[in-house]
Amino acid sequence: MAAARSSQGTAGVNGVKGRSRSGGSGRFGGSVRAVGRALRLPVTGAARGIRKATHAHGAGESGLGKLIELHAVNGAGDVMITVALASTVFFSVPTDEARGRVALYLAITMAPFTVLAPVIGPLLDRLPHGRRAAMAGAMLARALLALIISGAVAAGGLELYPAALGVLVASKAYGVVRSAVVPRLLPPRFSLVKANSRVTLSGLLATGVAAPIGAGLHAIGPSWTLYGAFVIFVAGTFLSFSLPPKVDSAKGEDIALLAADAEHLHGPHRSRTLRRPGLRTVGPAVTHALGANASLRCLSGFLIFFLAFLLREQPLAGESAAVSLGIVGVSAGAGNALGTAVGAWLKSRAPEVIIVTVVAMVLGAAITAAIFFGAFLVASLAAVAGFAQALAKLSLDALIQRDVPERVRTSAFARSETLLQVAWVLGGAIGIALPLNGVLGLSVGAAIVALGWLATLRGLLASARHGGASAPRVA
Repeated sequence: MAAARSSQGTAGVNGVKGRSRSGGSGRFGGSVRAVGRALRLPVTGAARGIRKATHAHGAGESGLGKLIELHAVNGAGDVMITVALASTVFFSVPTDEARGRVALYLAITMAPFTVLAPVIGPLLDRLPHGRRAAMAGAMLARALLALIISGAVAAGGLELYPAALGVLVASKAYGVVRSAVVPRLLPPRFSLVKANSRVTLSGLLATGVAAPIGAGLHAIGPSWTLYGAFVIFVAGTFLSFSLPPKVDSAKGEDIALLAADAEHLHGPHRSRTLRRPGLRTVGPAVTHALGANASLRCLSGFLIFFLAFLLREQPLAGESAAVSLGIVGVSAGAGNALGTAVGAWLKSRAPEVIIVTVVAMVLGAAITAAIFFGAFLVASLAAVAGFAQALAKLSLDALIQRDVPERVRTSAFARSETLLQVAWVLGGAIGIALPLNGVLGLSVGAAIVALGWLATLRGLLASARHGGASAPRVA
């Protein structure tokens, strides 16, 4: 009995001690898990919020949500490389030397790009079954080139320029493929202009978040921003393959000709086109809208380069050069975001009239800024140009959706995007060549817009009066 009591007592004591240890360990573990959950909550909560927004209204089921997230990754990576190149080529030297460096940058990168860009669309037309691989390849190429540029920045090597050309080409190739992919991922009862608004807005938001992060990384070291770009683009490479397999389907597609005249149907080219059955023209509304958009994209490239140097030499009243550039950049970004949001709200209402109206707004803003040159009007012009560029591009997308048969719609997107990029390059070249005179520069900008507006005004209004294209024409 004594032994039994001793055994029970020992068991009881040990049992109490064991429960005490277990209870203490459980309370400690629970506290650790609670702290961990509290620390993860901002990240996981933000991730769930982003996923909910990108996958809303059927975008998750169709795969559009994945593309929205991929485009955000693309925008973040591109802005990281832009911050690194701007700090190296532009901000690190005096204005006169910077103009020479940027002129060299244009000559080595953007001049060849004007030759390569028209090839990108037709080349990607031959890869309809490999769009996910093409987007992943564009991401991976920029990841590797970011590492090459980081070495060139540290050592001051000339490989910076061909690597930058490679980044530019890969970025535009991604843009062309992305434009061709969107029609394949439309949710039910979802207009193309609304889908493009969501995709574009995700890129703008990611750019706004990544830009200050890139500036902070650059403060640590000139190569750290590029290391950040490398990580982002590697993530984008894997994310590209998460898009639905239907992205690689080319069922029912053909190649679009960006020509509005009947010559491609009944003129001397008829015999040549008949050897390639199924070719279709895209209609006068699309080509006139493309011309108007090209003038706005040309103005965008012009303002970026011209104002970058002008504001270094002649900052806005009472501000430093960096703050002046920041004000103009924020104005342009805010206008672009507003134009994207308005485009989603307007959906596809009278796209021809929208294009004519926004180009006229930019023309008026440019003329006013040229006559009464000042800080407020320069910032206003940047905002109006950003707004108009976003809204006009969304309206062009709506016209392609309306007038271009589905069989050739992806090809039309590829060709139009390539032409718009060439227009941006041309505007940038004009901006870097002009003397730093505000009135002269903005007058040239107004002339660029006026040329595009007057050349397309009659055709767009005529198309709006007739309610768009009639039945698709077959070559």
